[in-house]
Amino acid sequence: MTEMGLDEVIRERRSSRMFLPDKPVPRDLLDEALALAMRAPSNSNTQPWHVHLATGERRTRLVDALLAAVAASPPAIGSAGLPPRFAHLRRQSGALIYGAMGIEREDAEGRWNAQLRNWEFFRAPVAGVVCMHRDFGTVDAMGVGMFLQTLLLALTERGIGSCVQVSIALYPDVLREQLEIPDELTPLCGMSIGYADPSFPANHLDTPRNPVADNVVFLER
Repeated sequence: MTEMGLDEVIRERRSSRMFLPDKPVPRDLLDEALALAMRAPSNSNTQPWHVHLATGERRTRLVDALLAAVAASPPAIGSAGLPPRFAHLRRQSGALIYGAMGIEREDAEGRWNAQLRNWEFFRAPVAGVVCMHRDFGTVDAMGVGMFLQTLLLALTERGIGSCVQVSIALYPDVLREQLEIPDELTPLCGMSIGYADPSFPANHLDTPRNPVADNVVFLER
């Protein structure tokens, strides 16, 4: 077998997948993880989280509708939605991920194709949307966050990969129509659930974190 050239390596990386689409997630494992996540704390035990999960044909229709919406009205990705002083963190993260995939900064088409995978739920077999009742506020959103983190950890413990996606919530009308989400629920984010594809380079990234002292203050006197 001949050694692959650089162009072939890059093409192979671009065609790889974050998740294995043909390896379904057993429903009993999903149920176990969700039952554990339901034990997450919340303000006055309001349990403000609501999750809609789609698999099979329902997931396919959702992805088709999202991709059509993106084609008709592409979102502004960049650093939109972040305060300017934090925008560099998104740029650093993007450089790491795209670099692992072999996509150069100047490759606008390659970057856009990679971004489109967000609305395909990275081809994971389970597509999810996390919502909160519209009457809840910031305090209750913390409860949703704790539920979501507990769910991710429970999935990980069972060997199941996941990815939380803010970009999914950019098209709430599509989500409502495709998943029958009632008007009183606000879509907060999407999530992809499945088994990680070991050949996808970005799955092996160790993303940097701030030193503890940058985010935590100890007061002793």
